Amino acid sequence: MKIAKQLKDTNVAEYLLYMWQLEDTLRAYDCDADRLRDEYVAQFRYSDEERATEAQWLADLCQMMHEEGKTEGGHLQINQGTISLMTDLHKELLQSTKHPFYAAAYYKALPFIVEFRSRSAHPDAPELESCFEALYGALMLRLQKKDISTQTQEALNHISRLLALLSDAWRKERAGELEL
Repeated sequence: MKIAKQLKDTNVAEYLLYMWQLEDTLRAYDCDADRLRDEYVAQFRYSDEERATEAQWLADLCQMMHEEGKTEGGHLQINQGTISLMTDLHKELLQSTKHPFYAAAYYKALPFIVEFRSRSAHPDAPELESCFEALYGALMLRLQKKDISTQTQEALNHISRLLALLSDAWRKERAGELEL
């Protein structure tokens, strides 16, 4: 919870990737709140109060995963809602004449997004979700110490740049500093 709060305020793209990773972590523990508390949260260098808060938050996420039928796969509504809000901002930035760098980054990334979508298990997913799937897939490959081709890395760089600009706009919008 501590990390998620920090990321949500500073970098919404990293927050969402963190939350997707957390969903997979919860699945690895079979969405069992007791196991998470005893085996996962117990490892954290937190105070007893912080551990209890973290364990409760994870238990609540497990409950949501059960209620939403996400224990085997997919993403929680809270995460889907974040992508939806990001998509709305993405569209507003593309329509605005005040953000030409965002539009330029989008059009540079677009061929790679289309390519990732064509290879995805969810080719009809929204563009931003495809961007996150590409970055998350690369993260998983890196964790498994697998190589990523130069072409794929180039594509990921363009997508990362786009999401970094979107995250910055998100932060500014939340602070009331974004002009559209």
